[in-house]
Amino acid sequence: MLIAHRIALDPNNAQATYLARAAGTARFAYNWALAEWKRQYEACKADSSLPKPSQAALRRQLNAVKRELFPWMLEVTKNAPQMAIIQLGQAFQNFFAGRARYPQFRKKGVHDRFTLTNDQFDIDASRIRIPHLGWVRMRETLRFTGKLMSATVSRVADRWFVSIAVDTQDDSHLPQAQNQGAVGVDLGVSALATLSTGETIPGPRAHKALLGRLQRLSRSLSRKVKGSANRKKAKAKLSRLHARIANIRSDALHKLTTDLTRRFHTLGIEDLNVRGMVKNRRLARSISDMGFFEFRRQLEYKAAMRGGQVVVAHRFFASSKTCSDCGHKLESLPLSMRQWRCVACGANHDRDVNAAINLKNMAVSSTVSACGEGGAGRRRKTVVKPTSVKQEVSFEPV
Repeated sequence: MLIAHRIALDPNNAQATYLARAAGTARFAYNWALAEWKRQYEACKADSSLPKPSQAALRRQLNAVKRELFPWMLEVTKNAPQMAIIQLGQAFQNFFAGRARYPQFRKKGVHDRFTLTNDQFDIDASRIRIPHLGWVRMRETLRFTGKLMSATVSRVADRWFVSIAVDTQDDSHLPQAQNQGAVGVDLGVSALATLSTGETIPGPRAHKALLGRLQRLSRSLSRKVKGSANRKKAKAKLSRLHARIANIRSDALHKLTTDLTRRFHTLGIEDLNVRGMVKNRRLARSISDMGFFEFRRQLEYKAAMRGGQVVVAHRFFASSKTCSDCGHKLESLPLSMRQWRCVACGANHDRDVNAAINLKNMAVSSTVSACGEGGAGRRRKTVVKPTSVKQEVSFEPV
């Protein structure tokens, strides 16, 4: 099982300068390789006898010219440019497989990072050894034991972090799950999550709470002269505020997903089209502030680590407008209608609670279905268990 531990670093000024230089070298190598990839690809289309570009060929090409053209690359670890080109190759693999968009050039100050292979760094208690730099203090020790795979050093605002990937089979750090059965989770804007048990978890709404300060600092930055020291200070303040908003949101999501996976073995959620939802200009900011995609990502890997399973309903599953008592489905249910009464059985429903109950029923019926499917074990191969096609359910098809 691959797991990563992200730890804050405590570098001095000289060490922070080296980390920034290594991140800049990785960014330059990535952009250089992307420009070369485009040029060689166009030449290959014009002349079919030329070889197609690849990350391995670009790495060899850079090694052949960097001592003459880019001698400053030798001042940092060799992993910084080499791993950047390998990551570019992975980006193109994802693009050709339809999993991602075409790779774009990296910008200075945006996700500054560089990666080290497992033979280029060492961990000793609360410090890490980086080539050409030496030992750098970490704010805490590594929590997991196992084979070290890689380390990625990144900058967020004015702080440096290292994310250490470990291949481990030790899951003793996980508390024992209470296994309270199945639960349906309905995500929303007024409340982050509504459970089929009737519990409502409000979202932190960090962006909304700090929006006034964010706008004030943005206006202050726009008034500063480009290249001045005051603009640099204003940009640092704005970056720290953005990082604070992200940390508040991440903390709330981690607490919620940890609590759910600790209590319940089977969790039913919706396959939300977040990209389409944020096109609504009236709700885009509130939807983005909740972090629906990150919620699902955390829920999936935490459930897998505890031996649970996440059952994802079909995107067009009518969870809100289907009566959880009799299965009658309404023709339409406006978003403004939060309470409704079933015309078939007369039951009164809260929109979100009713949707959560339907998701729970869907998860249970998909786990133990008529086609003989079983629940997932502690080390199942797939993280997400989709709904079955052949199953006996009490809902009408959408």
